[in-house]
Amino acid sequence: MHDYNTLLWEQADGVAKITLNRPDAANSLNIEMTRELMLAAMRCDEDKDIRAVILTASGKMFCAGGDVMSFHQAGDDVGLYIKEITAYLHSANARFARMSAPLIVAVNGTAAGAGFSLAISGDLVLAADTAKFTMAYTGIGASPDGGSTHFLPRLVGLRRAQELMLTNRVLSAAEALDWGLLTKVLSADELAAEADALARKMAAGPSIAHGEIKSLLLSSYSNTLETQLELESRGIAKAVGSSQGKEGLNAFVEKRKADFNRD
Repeated sequence: MHDYNTLLWEQADGVAKITLNRPDAANSLNIEMTRELMLAAMRCDEDKDIRAVILTASGKMFCAGGDVMSFHQAGDDVGLYIKEITAYLHSANARFARMSAPLIVAVNGTAAGAGFSLAISGDLVLAADTAKFTMAYTGIGASPDGGSTHFLPRLVGLRRAQELMLTNRVLSAAEALDWGLLTKVLSADELAAEADALARKMAAGPSIAHGEIKSLLLSSYSNTLETQLELESRGIAKAVGSSQGKEGLNAFVEKRKADFNRD
């Protein structure tokens, strides 16, 4: 199940690492890669031993977006082709967003188009100081996909989202951090180690609480206050009432560090 042609998969100590691996094609997304990304996301969502996920890429670029050459080669069937690609990509987006494990995106280079969309969908987003970010869609007469019309306005506000999508403004890593798109910017040679350390920290944490946090934040913009309050009440009761919650309470009373991985 873990043999991929366009991705690299590593799993150890509660962490799954997914690496986009089409460096000769700028890690652009074709049907094969999006389908494999969907399958990898499903695996992360289903495997209870996976408590944190890293998404990164090989080569100099993070992801150039859709594979435009494959779009062109589809000819008159390009609409059908893109619907298939987005079916896979959006399935991956949904699984990453709704799985309990935090998604840590390590942006090693330029993120354009759907690569930008993938980057900002992370729960925690690290970037090399050399990374650049651009929507790029309208350059080929396209509109955004990959969830960016959901995530981007929530992260930067409507006016800045409009500017990024309509003008294809390129943001440096420092600007992306200032705009609220990133969690942290590091030097290129520090990025992988920082992502690994952060993933290990998340994997050692309370996975049930992490899942509740992700779910609550995902629904917060669409719910009324009263609905969100009820979901918060139910979520904290579930988390604290679980074996992980009881371990957290015991550790607090006993003045020791909680071990959330114990059965």
